[in-house]
This record gives sequence, structure tokens and C-alpha cells, in this order.
Amino acid sequence: MKKLIILPLLLFTCISLGQTSQKIYDIIDSVSAKRIEKDIQTLVNFGTRNTFSDTISNTRGIGAARRWIKSEFESISKNCNNCLDVFYQKDFVTKEGNRRVPHDAWVVNVVAIQKGTKYPNRYIIMSGDIDSRASDTMDFTTDAPGANDNASGMAGTIEAARVLSNYQFESSIVYVGLSGEEQGLFGGSGLAKYAKENNWDVIGVLNNDMIGNIKGVDGVIDNRTFRIFSEPVPANETERERQLRRFYGGEVDGMSRQLARYVHKTVKTYMPEMNPMMVYRLDRFGRGGHHRPFNDLGFAGIRIMEAHENYNQQHQDIREENGIKYGDVIEHVNFEYAKKLTAVNAINMASLASAPPAPKNVAIGGIVEPSAKFKWNKVEGAIGYKIYWRDTTSPTWDYSRYVGDVSEFTLEGIVIDNYFFGIAAVGKDGFESPVVFPNKVFR
Repeated sequence: MKKLIILPLLLFTCISLGQTSQKIYDIIDSVSAKRIEKDIQTLVNFGTRNTFSDTISNTRGIGAARRWIKSEFESISKNCNNCLDVFYQKDFVTKEGNRRVPHDAWVVNVVAIQKGTKYPNRYIIMSGDIDSRASDTMDFTTDAPGANDNASGMAGTIEAARVLSNYQFESSIVYVGLSGEEQGLFGGSGLAKYAKENNWDVIGVLNNDMIGNIKGVDGVIDNRTFRIFSEPVPANETERERQLRRFYGGEVDGMSRQLARYVHKTVKTYMPEMNPMMVYRLDRFGRGGHHRPFNDLGFAGIRIMEAHENYNQQHQDIREENGIKYGDVIEHVNFEYAKKLTAVNAINMASLASAPPAPKNVAIGGIVEPSAKFKWNKVEGAIGYKIYWRDTTSPTWDYSRYVGDVSEFTLEGIVIDNYFFGIAAVGKDGFESPVVFPNKVFR
């Protein structure tokens, strides 16, 4: 009798693991380019959203912009039976020691939290930047519409909240508009510190900064490729962890890099028309984004953005010189492309928030043996685990094996010296945690 019961269960498990989720396709179809366009236009109409601009006016400046964003989150929450906890998170910033701060002011973030049903203290965060800037970052009065940088990312975050609030997820999702990015990543620093102080278990941060431009300054036009920036290893790793890497590898396998690979895989599965391009760097050359403060405190975080930038339309006063039009105006934003990158975020947050926690302790063995061995601690909510491996020069996890509800396994015939390995937890609906690179060795 036991065999008759177990066999159908195993068959069901194999079938469910081999299928994609209709829910994810429905999420993609629900994202609206029209709503994103409307929201970008609203943000542009505030004239300037410089962090130090007017906070009193209801029609111009950063104050009006953040109040409108908060009202949008509250409206979304009302439509989902108050499923979002909406609030301001703020920190006071002063001129002293900050060369990009023209006067003391509150840097205010707008936060909306959709609480998870099973793991309310596990959070996946999607962020967009509220603020914009003119050519001179200290100029907080000149018009700075910031249509692409970064009304596009902010509008995408609002749209993701509209779509995902129609569902329930096991883990919590945070939609946030961050301020002070152009002056020194102040908003991200404030929220990262808030998350640390409140003991948030952060699965990852998806920082969206410029997701609407398809015409590069180099003449390339591309509405399918986007970049995923991720740092290789945590900024706060220990000296012992650095030493272990010399002998066991892992120099490109930190948790932010695993988050980038997760996004890459999810997009390739559900949006094969898109071309996710992983860039092995924290951010663009010598530059930074709002995922960095989270990385600094040991949280996984990546930047999702367009592949082809136009520098004539970034951080520029609106003007025309020598036949070249400068300025970040809405005419340059491609709303269908912004829709696609919003969907990229939405399906990854839905997948991560539907998956069980990742294994924390993953040990690897098999030195001078013709097989690779693994041990890990089981996690709540997992029906099984998947071992991933890849060539040491490959950017993605290219091979995998589902091994069921066990806590150790041996891959026969796989020589440990020739590959990198990782373990992911698998939930009942087939959703997986990010892959965890081994953090222990056994013999």
C-alpha cells in the first residue's frame, strides 16, 4: 500500500517541478505600459524632484512628489483590502561633511510593505528613486524632469505594487521610493540601516535605476537587452572567508551574484524574448546606485537597468547646443520597454516570495575522490533540494539535479576540482530559493 501512495506523490512532484507557473505568466500580462506612462508623466509634472527642492507646494518639488507616491501606495492598498503597510522612513542630512548637500534637510523615503503569509520577516525589496537633478546637483530650483532617471524606475515600482498586490505570497515584498540618490545614496543608506535595526531577513534588493531608454548615445537601439549589475562577494566578508576563497573558489559567487543569476534564469524561463546581461561589477564604471548601501551592510542587492544609456539625457539642464538636445524629458522614454523591465522585477519578486528560505549551511566534500558530496541543513517549507553546478568559467548555473527531501547527497562521477556547486531549496509549487554556494568543507 505504501508504494501505491508514494509513487503518485513522486510523479506529481516531478511533474510540478518540470512545469512553469501560470501565475507568473499572468503577472507579466498584467503589467501596463499605459499606467507606467501616466505615472512617469505625473512625476515629470512636478518640475523638479531634487531632494532639496520645495517641500511645501502641492504641485512642485520633492515634497509634492513623495506625497503623491504615498497616496498611490495607499490607493493600491485600499483596493487590496489594506494589504500594504504604507509609511515614510526618514533621516536628517546636514551640510557638514557632505559636499553635495546645499542645506540641512530630511531625506524621506516612501515605503509600502506587503506582508508575507508564512515568513513575514523575510523581505524582497524593489526600489526606484524619487529624486532628480539638473546639471549642477546643488541646483534645487531649475527644472529637472528626470523622466528616465528615475521616474521610470519609480513608476515601475508603483506598477509592480499594483500587480502583485492582487496575490498573496509567503514572504514579504517591499515597494519603496528612495530619496537622496543623486546627493550620495542617502535614502538607500537610511532604509538599509532601518532594515538592519529591525532585524529584517532581506532576501534581496532589486534596485531599478533608469529602465526606460532604448536609444544609446552610441547609436544602438535595443528594446530587449537590459543589464544586471552585481558585486562578486559581500563587502563585509571576513578575513577567513577571503582566505578560504583562495583554495575553494567563490570569488564570483557571493549572494548578490547569486541573486543576479536568479533573475537571469527566471527571465530566460518566462520572458525568453528578453536578453538579460549580467555585468560582473557593483555598478557602472566608477559609479554607484541605491543597492550599494544594502550591499555595504551585508544584504544581497543588484541593479537592474537599461543596456544602452544616453548621457545627453542624464544629469543635464534642458537646452540645445550645436544641434544636440539635452535633458531627461519624457519624449525619450520608451514605455513598452519600461513595462518589460517592470515585469522582470515583478516575476522575480513573485518567485522569490513564493519560495522557501535558502539553506544557510551548505558543506561540500569529495577532495581527491571521483564524486562530489554535499550536506546541508533542511529549511522549513522545502519539499526538496536541487544541486546546481557549472564549469568554473561559466557565468550561469548550467547543470542541475533535483535530489528530493534529503540533507545530503553524492554526485557520482562528478569531479569536485572541475566545477563550482551550489544548493537551492525547492517549494511545493516548484519555486526555488537563490542558490547557496558552499560555505563549509568536510572530508
